[in-house]
Amino acid sequence: MSTSHVDGGQSRVNSRMAGFRNLSPDERRKAVCEATGLSEDSSAVLRGAGSLPLNIADGMIENVIGTFELPMGVAANFVVNGKDYLIPMAVEEPSVVAAASYMARIARDCGGFEASSTSPIMRAQIQVLGLNDPFGARAKVLAVRDDIIASANSRDKVLIGLGGGCRDIEAHVFEDTAVGHMLVVHLLVDVRDAMGANTVNTMAEAVAPLVEKVTGGSVRLRILSNLTDLRVTRARVRLSPESLETKEFSGERIISGIVEACTLAVVDPYRAATHNKGIMNGIDPVVVATGNDWRAIEAGAHAWAARNGRYTSLSRWERDGEGHLVGTLELPMALGLVGGATKTHPAARAALEMMKIESAQELAQVTVAVGLAQNMAAIRALATEGIQRGHMALHARNIAILAGATGNQVQFVATKLASEHDVRVDRAREILSQMEAEES
Repeated sequence: MSTSHVDGGQSRVNSRMAGFRNLSPDERRKAVCEATGLSEDSSAVLRGAGSLPLNIADGMIENVIGTFELPMGVAANFVVNGKDYLIPMAVEEPSVVAAASYMARIARDCGGFEASSTSPIMRAQIQVLGLNDPFGARAKVLAVRDDIIASANSRDKVLIGLGGGCRDIEAHVFEDTAVGHMLVVHLLVDVRDAMGANTVNTMAEAVAPLVEKVTGGSVRLRILSNLTDLRVTRARVRLSPESLETKEFSGERIISGIVEACTLAVVDPYRAATHNKGIMNGIDPVVVATGNDWRAIEAGAHAWAARNGRYTSLSRWERDGEGHLVGTLELPMALGLVGGATKTHPAARAALEMMKIESAQELAQVTVAVGLAQNMAAIRALATEGIQRGHMALHARNIAILAGATGNQVQFVATKLASEHDVRVDRAREILSQMEAEES
């Protein structure tokens, strides 16, 4: 089992959790808390003991009547940029956590994942209408660039003190639209460790009067963009043929299958949609577990996938000159450590504590690495035994519970369903009836 150890006065985590899946939920939680040094309070929150009190939920959204829970699992074995991580994932779909952990174990033996990210730059858009000379208005806006930046930065002294703030502006012209000529001014804002929506929206509101005065037009929308193409995170993994070899398939055969599967996703949007959904199967659960905005991440990811006019794969899988499999994933990743549910939701705070994250960029890098691992798991399965074999074996537990199985019955029924390759509720009920008849 994994244990924490000390290096240079700082506690480090070993994410290799041998036998983790065979433990009970309480045993797993205890192991994670011991490995990461989580407090008793955080342990209780992760157990679900009042993880989101109703009074806090009532302040987060409107018309609250209760809370809705998702299972939270932990993906083990991850090494990103040389650092071990135990990664919380809040998700309802079977096989996601197991698949990510298994691929991370393979990657671990090959050096783990490498990841990098750009500065946390968000965009705010200011729409200007009623212009006869949109290009002239654009020139006027760019001429007062410094004044606009100063006006934007006057609204958030705390962000400026942390080294962030509005860095630059852009101005884009759209001619002869359904509402006439249009100028859209962009504020490019370094939001540091925040997701940044509230910050950039406030800045857009602040500079709108100045933009109207300079252009002579009328400002309409003042809102962030979720296509955060200046806030991009990348992950890379390189795997030897030997690390991918199984009893049924050689490593070379698996590499060929993965490259072929990715090629279809690159050229065909029908396959790309499902391929990218598999990537988000890994990314979204981490985003949800840490209290971030998964809808914004989804919107940015799919817009990025279609940024060249055709929807395509977010990832690329290739064979390098030495015959190794190389996977890369690049997409916008606007995550935060401050503000919103990341601070108000107790379970989100515990999840971030578990990961020992020090910056929003680090969180983005780990999250994209999980997406790449999940993608690798999905197309590896497709390229070998098929996606259903492993997925349905895990889904069988859900079917067993739905059929009425409890306690030790769940695993027995699930195992039998999977061995028969017949994962159906009515078959699960037949097995339960047989069990009850034998017991009586």
